[in-house]
Amino acid sequence: MDLPPRLREGGLIGLIAPAGPATLDVAAATAWVEARGYGLRIYPTVHMKQGYLAGSDQARRQDLHDAFADPEIDAIFCVRGGYGTPRLLDTLDFDLLRQHPKPFIGYSDITALHVAIARYAGFLTFHGPLFKSDLLEGKQAPTEGALWQMLRGERGEGDCLEHPAAHPLTTVCHGVAEGRLMGGNLAILCATLGTPWALNAEDIILFIEDVNEPLYRIDRLLTQLRLAGKLARLRAVLVGDFAGIRVEHSLPLLHETFAPLGIPVLAGWRSGHCDPNLTLPLGARVSLDASTQQLRLLQAVVR
Repeated sequence: MDLPPRLREGGLIGLIAPAGPATLDVAAATAWVEARGYGLRIYPTVHMKQGYLAGSDQARRQDLHDAFADPEIDAIFCVRGGYGTPRLLDTLDFDLLRQHPKPFIGYSDITALHVAIARYAGFLTFHGPLFKSDLLEGKQAPTEGALWQMLRGERGEGDCLEHPAAHPLTTVCHGVAEGRLMGGNLAILCATLGTPWALNAEDIILFIEDVNEPLYRIDRLLTQLRLAGKLARLRAVLVGDFAGIRVEHSLPLLHETFAPLGIPVLAGWRSGHCDPNLTLPLGARVSLDASTQQLRLLQAVVR
C-alpha cells in the first residue's frame, strides 16, 4: 500500500462534495482553514444541489479527479457524506488517482471511495472527520487534533492511537492480531457486496460503524457480510460506534457473530458518526490488542 505525502506546512486543502449537498459558509470555512495555517480551494460541487446529490455524477466525479490531479492540492477533504459515492465507482480513473496519491479524508458514504481506492489505486486513506459537520461545527477534542497528527506524520510506526478515557472501550473477544486496517460504514460495505468494488476482507483488521440503524438491521448487515464470506479470513475486528445503540446492547450480537471466528474483537472505538470522531488510517498495518484495549501503528501513515 502506497503512502500519501504528509500535509506540508502552509499546504492547500481541496474541498469536494462527492456525495450529498451541503450549505457552506465560505467565509467561515476559509477563515477556519487559514487560522490553522493552510489554504482552501473549494470545488464547484460544494455549491451544487441536484436532489439528494451534490450535483450530477459527472460533476462530482470531475471534482474528485481534478482535486487529485491538481499539483497544488496537498490534501482532499469531503464536505459531507449522505449518499452518492457508489454511483461514481464504475467511472473513476483509478490510474489517475494512483499517479497522484494524496491524503483523502471522510467517512459514512465516503466509505465506498476508501474501499475502491485501496483496491484499485493502492494507497492509504483516512477514515476521518467531514469538513462541515465535524470540523467546522466543532466536534469534541481530540477530533481535530487526531486528524492533524495523522496528516502531518506526527503518528507513525510504534505509536498507540490514543482513545479518550471518557469513552471506555469494551473487549468482546480477547487476543492480539496484526493486519491491515480496512472498513468503514457497515451499510456501505454491504452495499458494495457482489460488485468489483467490494471490500477485500482477507487477512485484515475490519473496522465497522454505522448510524440510524436499529439493532436488528445491524444484525442483518453483519449476517450479510458473513454469508458473503467476508468474515471467514479476518484477523480481528474493531467496532466503532453504532450511533443510537448503546454498546452494552450490541454486545450479545457482536459476541454471537465474531466469537466463533476465534479472533480479537474490541468495541466502542470513537470513529465515524460520533463525537469525538477519531481518524483511522485505512490500509495501514496495525496491531490490535483487544485484551489491553490498544491499537498500535506498525508503519508510517504518510511519507
